[in-house]
Amino acid sequence: MANQRPSPIDSMSSTRSAGTSSPTGRVMENDEVIDVLNDLLESCRDGEYGFNTSAEHTNSSNLKTMLMRHAGECREAGLELQSLIRQLGGEPDEGGSMSGALHRGWVSVRGTLSTYSDLSMLEECERGEDAAVARYRKALKENLPLTVRAVVERQAQGAQRNHDQVKAMRDSLKTSH
Repeated sequence: MANQRPSPIDSMSSTRSAGTSSPTGRVMENDEVIDVLNDLLESCRDGEYGFNTSAEHTNSSNLKTMLMRHAGECREAGLELQSLIRQLGGEPDEGGSMSGALHRGWVSVRGTLSTYSDLSMLEECERGEDAAVARYRKALKENLPLTVRAVVERQAQGAQRNHDQVKAMRDSLKTSH
């Protein structure tokens, strides 16, 4: 391990072309790491927008509070990813993903058709969190620098927690109807 170069995150380097060492020894270029982080940033923005949109259309104040809290968590995760991207010498992508925009549109259509029931909003939030968890799993298959991997793992756990809380609330609403 003595031959490994320090990660730009560790040294605060802003050079985009000097690769970063991975746990397996393969050098992952900063541009590749930045692409992975920008993909997760899109997911965070999609989550923030999706949770906010769903919160606007729920009736239960407890549900609204939970969804707003999750939106804030997504926002904070996104800010953290933006910081990492800049530390690697990259520029954070703007906006969310096209699939996220389509999902938010579907939330609105479905909400209109179902008169914005709390259950339908939770079902759509769960679908959005399924996508977020999948993106984090995909990112964790990459040979990320250890410092970046630690952040991605922690955020992946948060996405899984959000998913599980939304699913549990959805399941409890299903049984009460």
